[in-house]
Amino acid sequence: MKKIILVTVTIFFTLVSSCLSDDNDLYEFKIALTHEEIDDLLFLREEEKLARDVYLYSYNKYNVQIFKNISNSEIQHMNNVLQLLNKYNLQDSASPNIGEFNNVTLQSIYNELIIQSDISLLEALKVGDKIEDLDIRDIGLNEARTSKLDILSLYSTLKCGSRNHLRNFNNQVLQNNGFYIPEFISQEEFNDIISTSNKKCNLN
Repeated sequence: MKKIILVTVTIFFTLVSSCLSDDNDLYEFKIALTHEEIDDLLFLREEEKLARDVYLYSYNKYNVQIFKNISNSEIQHMNNVLQLLNKYNLQDSASPNIGEFNNVTLQSIYNELIIQSDISLLEALKVGDKIEDLDIRDIGLNEARTSKLDILSLYSTLKCGSRNHLRNFNNQVLQNNGFYIPEFISQEEFNDIISTSNKKCNLN
């Protein structure tokens, strides 16, 4: 009888140990997100959609390839965020319709950026700078509100992409005899970004 109990206990602890050590991601997945982390991810999903939708609008209006290229990149960014939403069983915050947003702040920003983009090609390119400027600022704020490695990895990837996009848009602004003054990040950070070359980002 004692042998049976001992074997049973040994098997139990072996199974528990195996489950715990099987994958650190499993443990992380079971950790509940804070309200701030949830809000940040849901907002970011729509913020990446805002970038995609505005760039698609500008591409359809001006037929300039940079808008098409970066809108495709924003689709990847949207998918990256959606993967984490699915991992944590969060409902997708993004509307399937272009130009429609559940977040009223982002809806207002979208409407304003479309009006500016309609003015001229140069203004549409400046809008690209502004969106990436805003994204970089917001992602930096998000990073300070989490310690979860999977979320921080996502933020790092998206920020890398936004820095590349900012460089690309700003080059086009300069080529069209314009200039952009950052509204969200510091002038120092802006100068640091545009004075360096594009980086390879860890996109899945």
